[in-house]
Amino acid sequence: MKIDFAPLETPLHRRLQTAAVVQWVFSFIGLAPTCIFLFFYLLFTRFWLISVLYSVWWFFDYDTPSRGGRRAPFLCGLKIWEYMRDYFPVKLVKTADLDPRHNYILGFHPHGVLVAGAFSNFCVYATGFRQLFPGLTSYMLMLPLWFRCPFFRDYVMCAGLIPSNKESASYPLCKRGGTAVVIAVGGAPEALDAHPGTFNVLLANKKGFIKMAMEHGAHLVPVFSFGENEVFDQVKNQRGTWLRWIQERLQSIMGISLPLFHGRGIFQYSFGLMPYRRPINTVVGKPIRVERNEKPTVEELDALHQLYMDELSNLFDEHKGNYGVDKDTHLNFV
Repeated sequence: MKIDFAPLETPLHRRLQTAAVVQWVFSFIGLAPTCIFLFFYLLFTRFWLISVLYSVWWFFDYDTPSRGGRRAPFLCGLKIWEYMRDYFPVKLVKTADLDPRHNYILGFHPHGVLVAGAFSNFCVYATGFRQLFPGLTSYMLMLPLWFRCPFFRDYVMCAGLIPSNKESASYPLCKRGGTAVVIAVGGAPEALDAHPGTFNVLLANKKGFIKMAMEHGAHLVPVFSFGENEVFDQVKNQRGTWLRWIQERLQSIMGISLPLFHGRGIFQYSFGLMPYRRPINTVVGKPIRVERNEKPTVEELDALHQLYMDELSNLFDEHKGNYGVDKDTHLNFV
């Protein structure tokens, strides 16, 4: 296989963009196990007191993730995230105002492999979410598993990430307006369908976030991220194959999916775990008004769920031509 190396005269700003994405990829893939290893390793060194003191801190701070987390605005506004934004690049597209007097649940589609668009737009301040939607504070949901990792939990909370369970998601929605909870609705299973050129959305039986919106009177906002599935290639794993069966079994046991993805390298473009430089355009749709209903009937839940799917389809069809998607292509709800 011929290896396509990066040119030596690559401009400094592009090298900085690559470095920014390297640290982000490592954060998602390797930082959690590194933190766990470090925590236990320190116990057997002369620095054992660090892990002991952290354990005491963790005991008293255990419920913080489920109570809105602990965002660090300074870290969210670092220049490194702008370099990451420009690597792809990532752009946030607004189609309607979101009144900060209300709360919102933003359904993010598709999940992609590493939700690059959601992180860039709703966790850090690189794409102008606060300027486009003044008065709103975003909270993105992440698998609860990661909040059980020492040190790593504190890192992800700095970006406004909170556990993806009902208790954690409900906490910010109890505020009187100004909250936008971002949910990658397809979750970990949808990552297994993140192949370039595909538009499969795991939504047909996903109604938990719809019910939560009704219980809190939070308006629903469909969000579609064009290009999210394009930044990585993935080993073919169609439903029914032995590889997909193994992946789904592991996902049901561990709670996380293991897509066999690949992209480019740091100093060459032929192979590696770095995402490709392909644009991601995240389009935020119009809000769907939801009246508070703490005990919705099955019929009411199904009706709102269908309305949400229709609005997501309309959002996709309205904007797909702007981002190189064929006019005959439509979303496939799974």
